[in-house]
Amino acid sequence: MSTARPARTGAAHRLAALAEDALGGRLPVRLRAWDGSETGPAGTPVIVVRSRRALRRLLWQPGELGLAQAYVTGELDVEGDLAQGLRTLWGAARERGADTPRFTPADRVRAAGTALRLGAVGPRPATPASQARLRGGLHSKARDRAAISHHYDLSNDFYRLLLDDTMAYSCGYWTDDEADFTDADAQRAKLELICRKLDLVPGARLLDIGCGWGSLTLYAAEQHKAQVTAVTLAREQAEYIREQVRERGLEHQVDVVCQDYRDITGGAYDAVATVEMGEHVGDAEYPAFAAALHRLVRPRGRVLVQQMSRGTNAPGGGEFIEAYIAPDMHMRPMGQTVGLLEDAGLEVRSVESMREHYVRTIEGWHRTLEEHWDDFVRLVGEETARVWRLYLVGGALAFEEGRMGVDQILGIRPAPGGDSGMPPSQRSWYTALDGR
Repeated sequence: MSTARPARTGAAHRLAALAEDALGGRLPVRLRAWDGSETGPAGTPVIVVRSRRALRRLLWQPGELGLAQAYVTGELDVEGDLAQGLRTLWGAARERGADTPRFTPADRVRAAGTALRLGAVGPRPATPASQARLRGGLHSKARDRAAISHHYDLSNDFYRLLLDDTMAYSCGYWTDDEADFTDADAQRAKLELICRKLDLVPGARLLDIGCGWGSLTLYAAEQHKAQVTAVTLAREQAEYIREQVRERGLEHQVDVVCQDYRDITGGAYDAVATVEMGEHVGDAEYPAFAAALHRLVRPRGRVLVQQMSRGTNAPGGGEFIEAYIAPDMHMRPMGQTVGLLEDAGLEVRSVESMREHYVRTIEGWHRTLEEHWDDFVRLVGEETARVWRLYLVGGALAFEEGRMGVDQILGIRPAPGGDSGMPPSQRSWYTALDGR
């Protein structure tokens, strides 16, 4: 007859000691290990370490990326509210003065000893299939094309299920707190706001760089009768927009181009928009990108940049985001982006923060993911579905806590004499802007 081990020798207690070393304090969540042992405060989210491989993975890849790899493979899980679990862990890490739990060399040595005692030592686990694998020089055209394809060519069916009928994969704009104001209403309000800021009139020539699935392109063509050139690197996106253009009879108003922004020729557009594409440009390449925006728009024409921002401590968004979602992404504080646009010759006339709006936007996408979980798993597999769960929950928290921001920046290319063409008031941008 076997005798149960004292609770303090269970795997959960050994792992908790390691986690407390990394956090610099008591474990704020409950922990359950593969042997059934548990420790930590009751009534909190439960971190479940399902196999020894999760610990082995952290030995080979300490920190955020190793934790993410263990989560997406199912070796590590969270029972209860994932957002609350992450919020609690990040809060404990911040008290120590870090953004995420950190593993020092000493922590790693202790972890190796614990892993040896728990039978978790072994060869490096295989990298999850959902992790990006890019080759070539940073921000070369071929590498940028592969980076965009990794995320945006997942499948049009996946994004149709995740997004509302606007197919807008960017921050919405809430003008109403009423319950019947939907996520789709917020997206349409955002699209209308962009068109008003750009002063689109019938026949105006709009260049939509990084057009996604064409939400702005189609809205500007249908609602404002603009002539739109839509540019994307993602083949799935280009095919979707072309299909929509045919169905809506917009062939004479919309031209869809699958190419790199660096290959765009011509110019003298009345307006240029780039919605959450500038994050993919790269740090060293951004001055040339800003110069291209200036070159492509006519004098007195307007440029709208909707772009995410982040402090200098994690300009790529963090190890998980860079490995699974947006490889080679670069974000900077909003003020630095404004400076780069001004250096290119654009006069910045308006900056509007939308940070809280992104929390609501992402939470809507997350609800859809959970409500249709089985459908998403059938489309892309459980590992990729778990990548998206972690991405959406973590992203919403990053905006909620101010670790990331998003802004609409409106600039103009002044005429040689300085004439901007701007009206004395921007009140009309917001009049009756409800998205419905």
